[in-house]
Amino acid sequence: MFRPLAARMTRWLAALPGPAAACRVCAAWPASSFCEDCLRRFARPVHRCASCAIALPAGLPRCGACVRQPPPLDACLAAVDYGFPWDRGIAALKFRGEAGLARALAELLRRMPGAATAIEDAELLLPLPLSPLRLRERGFNQSALIARRLAPSKCDTATLLRIRHTAALSGMDRQARRSHVRGAFALEPARAARVRGRRLLLVDDVMTSGATLHEAARVLRAAGAASVSALVVARTPRP
Repeated sequence: MFRPLAARMTRWLAALPGPAAACRVCAAWPASSFCEDCLRRFARPVHRCASCAIALPAGLPRCGACVRQPPPLDACLAAVDYGFPWDRGIAALKFRGEAGLARALAELLRRMPGAATAIEDAELLLPLPLSPLRLRERGFNQSALIARRLAPSKCDTATLLRIRHTAALSGMDRQARRSHVRGAFALEPARAARVRGRRLLLVDDVMTSGATLHEAARVLRAAGAASVSALVVARTPRP
């Protein structure tokens, strides 16, 4: 008579939120990694440039930089600006291996206006790849974890490759960043035909200048992609 009761208790205890279920911002419990109150406070929709996702005054479709020099992306969407509390959450995923945060960040992306449509319209989601050296150091690709949470059946981690390791881009100006990542990406030869004529969505955690995403997009466009857009969790504001 005790065995069914024990089984029910085990299931009940397993369903209880653990310590990781406290909100990482305000410590509300039980909650997801980011509670609804903090999402409403820190993830309010912001009008952004359609090409690079930088925050803009309402009514402006694109920033001056993208008007002067259109990037190789058909569209770019960002959920939040890179700053508190999202910088801490992204760092915990990337550098402390807290893989559960990939789900919370994917949910943050899905809440963003236009994101669900972008994911549905895309034929493939391509997480921005890490170099083999960085992947060995970290043990996982944080962008791939997020992309798999967004659309597991569309997520492709084998076609777009990072063939050259590059040092961190922090401290470099825009032109130096572009030069630094040139030639860093390629397509797996046996899978290159997968991108031809298809609608592609690049996925990344943070966009700073856009140099890395743009270089990946150029490679995909050269291979015949019908369209290339980007979806990022956080966009670094311009000074």
